[in-house]
Amino acid sequence: MRALRFASAFHLAAAIAAVAAATPVLAQSQRLPVLVPVTGFLALEGTSQRNGALLALKTAPGLATAEVQDTATASETAVNAFEKALSGGPVPVVIAPMLGTQMLALLPLAAERKLPLVTVSGTAQLTEMGNAYVFRFFPGDAVVKTAHARFVAEELKAKRPAVIYQTTAYGQSGRQVLEAAFKKLGAPAVFEEGIAPTVKDYRPVLAKALEAKPDALVLHLHAGPTALLIRQAATMPGMQRIVAGSAMHQPATAVLLEPAELKGVCAETGSSPVSGGSREIEAWTDAYRREFKAEPDAFALAQYDGAMMVLAALKSGARDPRAMRDYLAGKTHRGLAMTYRSDGKGNMAHDALIVCYDGKDRVPRIVKRYSQGTS
Repeated sequence: MRALRFASAFHLAAAIAAVAAATPVLAQSQRLPVLVPVTGFLALEGTSQRNGALLALKTAPGLATAEVQDTATASETAVNAFEKALSGGPVPVVIAPMLGTQMLALLPLAAERKLPLVTVSGTAQLTEMGNAYVFRFFPGDAVVKTAHARFVAEELKAKRPAVIYQTTAYGQSGRQVLEAAFKKLGAPAVFEEGIAPTVKDYRPVLAKALEAKPDALVLHLHAGPTALLIRQAATMPGMQRIVAGSAMHQPATAVLLEPAELKGVCAETGSSPVSGGSREIEAWTDAYRREFKAEPDAFALAQYDGAMMVLAALKSGARDPRAMRDYLAGKTHRGLAMTYRSDGKGNMAHDALIVCYDGKDRVPRIVKRYSQGTS
């Protein structure tokens, strides 16, 4: 296994060197603003997003230079970061924050400036507003929440799910898709409640959920709240099977819990690099570990793939916002996690995974794949 990882890492290093050698020398490196939440309740996810973008840019030295700004969790902070990024001169594209409320605030500005935004936000509404300048490289709620509901109803055979979701734009979006999907599957939720990301004690809402006698507990929460709820749920008698949102697949979330607390917990996600699956993903995971001394997740890999498509566009000559938008909207990109192509609305990612923990360690196993809305 060590030899395989070494060989895979060697192949990745060779690929990076080949990309660098093939990259044309530009008179001036392209500025690439990376606006991400690295503080606040979305810090775990935002840090992964940032790292994925930075690792991609490392493959093409001299082609683009990252300018990272922390957007925290307030919409006005994201808007200020956007304006600051543009004040430094023209840019062809912006790596935009994954927080839904911040993206909703940035979309009108992107349309006004005719500037593409590349994001890994899952909020469904972003690509339903007729904005031609948003490109989402993480599967949106219409993909992953449908897979989420299908796994619960079809694989676990649950007929009485209880849903606990975050009161953010992300949480509201996921809850709407879950509600519609469960009804279509003949398994309407017997309990639903939204929780603010600042809540620390989930036992009252868990007690209310159990009163409804559910046969599965479905979570759609950010990383910190997901870990807190699962830890508290592990101490409560009568707790049902838990299928969480994509925050649970993150190694940074899993490390907050003991393996025994994770036993039987599943989650939806766009990918799971630490679960392996191909030599290319394993090589990329090793490169990420060396660079950041941390474990990668689906947000990092999705943002890496998105940034790599941006770099491919730059290398093809798309060095202004209009050319960049046309490239992202019209081309297909074979990434590490999946193949990306726009559906005409800016949804680039169309595959989903379900991963589950066996209680022996903190590495989930891939148990189900959903591609293009089908199993």
